[in-house]
Amino acid sequence: MSSAIADAPVSGAPEYFIPAANSLQERRPNTLKHGDTFAVFDHNGDAYSGPGSPEGLFHRDTRHLSHLSVTINSARPMLLSSTLRDDNATLTCDLTNPDILNANGALILPHDSIHLRRSRFLWNGSCYERLLVRSFHEKPQRVEISIAFAADFADLFEVRGKVRKHRGQLHPAETTRHEVRLRYTGLDALERTTRIGFDPVPSRLTDTSAVYEIVLAPGESRSLFFEINCQREPVVPIGHRSFFFALRDARRALRASSGRAASIMTSNEVFNEVARRSISDLYMLITDTNEGPYPYAGIPWFSTAFGRDALITALETLWLDAEIARGVLAHLAANQAKDFDPLSDAEPGKILHEVRFGEMAELREVPFRRYYGSVDSTPLFVMLAGKYLQRTGDLATIRKIWPNIEAALKWIDDHGDRDGDGFLEYGRRTEDGLINQGWKDSHDSVFHADGTLAKGPIAIAEVQAYVYGAWEAAALMLRVLGQEDRALEFTQRTDDLRYRFDQVFFDEELGSYVLALDRDKKPCRVRSSNAGHALLTGLAFPERAGTVIKTLMGGSSYSGWGIRTVPTTESRYNPMSYHNGSVWPHDNALIALGMARYGYRQEAARIFEGLFAASTYIDLRRLPELFCGFPRQRAQGPTFYPVACIPQAWAAAAPVSLIQSCLGIEFQTKSMQITFDTPFLPDFLDELEIKNLGIGLGSVDVAAYRSGSRVMIDVLERRGSVRVVTLI
Repeated sequence: MSSAIADAPVSGAPEYFIPAANSLQERRPNTLKHGDTFAVFDHNGDAYSGPGSPEGLFHRDTRHLSHLSVTINSARPMLLSSTLRDDNATLTCDLTNPDILNANGALILPHDSIHLRRSRFLWNGSCYERLLVRSFHEKPQRVEISIAFAADFADLFEVRGKVRKHRGQLHPAETTRHEVRLRYTGLDALERTTRIGFDPVPSRLTDTSAVYEIVLAPGESRSLFFEINCQREPVVPIGHRSFFFALRDARRALRASSGRAASIMTSNEVFNEVARRSISDLYMLITDTNEGPYPYAGIPWFSTAFGRDALITALETLWLDAEIARGVLAHLAANQAKDFDPLSDAEPGKILHEVRFGEMAELREVPFRRYYGSVDSTPLFVMLAGKYLQRTGDLATIRKIWPNIEAALKWIDDHGDRDGDGFLEYGRRTEDGLINQGWKDSHDSVFHADGTLAKGPIAIAEVQAYVYGAWEAAALMLRVLGQEDRALEFTQRTDDLRYRFDQVFFDEELGSYVLALDRDKKPCRVRSSNAGHALLTGLAFPERAGTVIKTLMGGSSYSGWGIRTVPTTESRYNPMSYHNGSVWPHDNALIALGMARYGYRQEAARIFEGLFAASTYIDLRRLPELFCGFPRQRAQGPTFYPVACIPQAWAAAAPVSLIQSCLGIEFQTKSMQITFDTPFLPDFLDELEIKNLGIGLGSVDVAAYRSGSRVMIDVLERRGSVRVVTLI
């Protein structure tokens, strides 16, 4: 999970969970994002902020618009279609009028007489909309278009369900002929403002609606523009010029960022849709920080910087676009903890878990203003730095963040291993922090075989694998920096950790690694997907890999759509839970990378097939944060989790990562070589083409295709002195 607690306990835990009062899947909302602004609308393009509804326009964790609706002659238009562009740049909603009756019940405007097209996008803290109204009636028609709006300035944690005893002050609206200004002063003394401007000037404008009275000749159309600004004044006067200038700039920025990535085309047109959506979602979620591009975790609940999520997303996409990893490393280095702060679980050298900008975070009503309560972000940071250097040879970036890498390594030794047993543990420093601080951070995600919850400090299995990966990365970077003695020290530490982990965590009876060790060092003898992460970094001895993979791919663990977080055999298994039986795409992608590392590409391809099959049943071919762990049934799609974020960065990156796992793509920057190690294609792909696959200053276009029982790699075009090697 990206933040806090999803499956809330009845008592005794902080209220940072997301209440499942309404299913996001039921409404299937449309989402837009740019920078620190995101929006959630229904299919009509409206927003209704009832209890538990995430709809509205949000900027820096505050809802700047809580209601937006359009009516025609006081009636809600009927939906014709609602479409996001393939690149997520714009939302287009096509609507028409229902039958309009007068007070006596007589028909005065037949349905489908008036067409409304709403075109909307976000750019630089503003939401732009063009509402095109066109008449297809044979006679002139007088229509009334009403645009209703409201702003509650609710903090995102209020929207998620947190009840506040006190709030700030909503000010009276300020209205001119063409603009309404809504203001709120929070208890943090910050004023938050929403400006809603209209062009042309409405017939009537109040503090809650704008009304246009329009006469349309047959075939005539009229364009209405409105702009919702969050905490900013418009640079260009509101109207068609500002709309089209901003639209041009937004599309150019998207093309420039996504243009860095290698492009993917296959023989399967449905998978091509999946790949296009994955790339589009990734680059929509990326925010340009002062340090570089940074993927925000997900919409609606986690549209902000998360350490763990971004690090894993960067690992999944490193082969495709290494610039994402560079931005993540630089941003997290800039926000690394320097001091002790128990409320935020901060310790010197620790890497960020989550940052928030809302009123409640500023007031510390929630501890997430700058929160460091994740045990895995710090080793993942070091691990990604090493992988980035391997992928790019960019030693300058590594030198720049080297003090941060050293501080992270020191944190692992000084604060991560709380009892000196050689394993990394976590435990919150105050009652306000997260109980569990691995990626499965629900309150009940770490338990013993009988269902008893483990008490901390807890050493969870996958974190030991990340430490192993971090120490391997440290050894690699130190060698490149010419510090051979220290590199050897870390190599020896990885050897020791590998041996001790096997001795303590591997359980012959389970056929897998135990989930965790509790505070008394008692093993949590539970099979789980966590064990698969030991394959990711090579922590598992080769002789264990086959046994662990067999357990993970067994019928109780593999649902047909993917590997469950815990199998059906475990005491707390619940396919509808957040972490105890559900299927997470990113979890499966990381396990598949681990399987491929040990040569089990066919098993990785089986995971790929399951997630691809799930995506074919999902709107826009968009993989959600997670879905329920019910077994796959013939001719039926997966069961959705009601409040899963969609899009979610590390889920969007999963199909991209699975391509690398199956093809065995590796990079050797010194020799400018790209290697395809025993490539394998899942059954749904006969051919796969990758264009602009870069290494150093060069790049290649390659094609993978079946030839009998093998997969062959052809170089279609080469730019620079790039070598391509296929190992069969």
